[in-house]
Amino acid sequence: MTSALFETPGPRARRRHFWYAVLVASVTGGAICWALLRFADAGQFDARMWEAFGYRGVQLRILTGVVDTFKAFVLAVVLSLLLGLLFAAGRLSAHRFLRWPAGALVEFFRAVPVIITVFALYATDLLRTCVTAVADLLRKSLGAPGEWLATNFASPTLWALVIGIALYNGAAQAEILRAGVGAVPKGQFEAGYALGMRKTQVMTVVALPQAVRTMLPSVISQMVVTLKDTSLGFFIMYEELLYAGKLLAQNTATPSGYPYLPVLCVVGSLYIITCLLLSYAARRIAAGHMLTMTGMVRNRRARSRGSFPEEVEGK
Repeated sequence: MTSALFETPGPRARRRHFWYAVLVASVTGGAICWALLRFADAGQFDARMWEAFGYRGVQLRILTGVVDTFKAFVLAVVLSLLLGLLFAAGRLSAHRFLRWPAGALVEFFRAVPVIITVFALYATDLLRTCVTAVADLLRKSLGAPGEWLATNFASPTLWALVIGIALYNGAAQAEILRAGVGAVPKGQFEAGYALGMRKTQVMTVVALPQAVRTMLPSVISQMVVTLKDTSLGFFIMYEELLYAGKLLAQNTATPSGYPYLPVLCVVGSLYIITCLLLSYAARRIAAGHMLTMTGMVRNRRARSRGSFPEEVEGK
């Protein structure tokens, strides 16, 4: 028996696949058991390892890491969306001198690993000079609010992480938006042109709002990637959640040793919960969009028949 995609395995192939599955499960289970035994020998399952989390200093350290993580995340999301709109507009342009450079930048930043971009920005003196100049300007022009902004946001490590993440995710968001514009029916463009709109007006007023609404679940899913990319600040000593956990594990001594596994469980749980919340938001938005589209289709069918949806259901 065959299908359109693959040939159904016979008895010998099913037995072979079964033993493959048994082998993989055995190796995986053995590796997990070995790791658990090593953790147990190191005292990582001792209840005294968790006592450190009851201290206020430890809680403040974790809270500071969470705040710094969300600070980098929010800045990176805003900048990546702006870059995504800019790159998408360039790629959709009818002019080659805009379309080709935009396409080259998108492909370049999608191909280069994010950690390399972050390291390159972190090692650049120009970034440090610009951040210092902006901090001085804020202090002089805004007074106390400027001092607060300079203290909390004028950090070269923060902006090296934010810009590096935003360049990659901006390129990804540009492709998402470009796909959304490509999914808009051609009749929408023709209707805009029939009303006397220019191409820029058609893109900004007609196509782009529909593309954003259609691709919003994918945009939010890319934000999950942005959140996870903030952990790369660990490598440039930006005190986000992962780096705060490392410092906590190295500097908190218990009678059974250093609490590496408990800290990993706490930090990993915070990342997982946040990512699940963003994924849940994406699913809810996608479900709401499907309901909206279904209602629009029903209304169009009802109008074509010369009646309202309630009348159609009554019939």
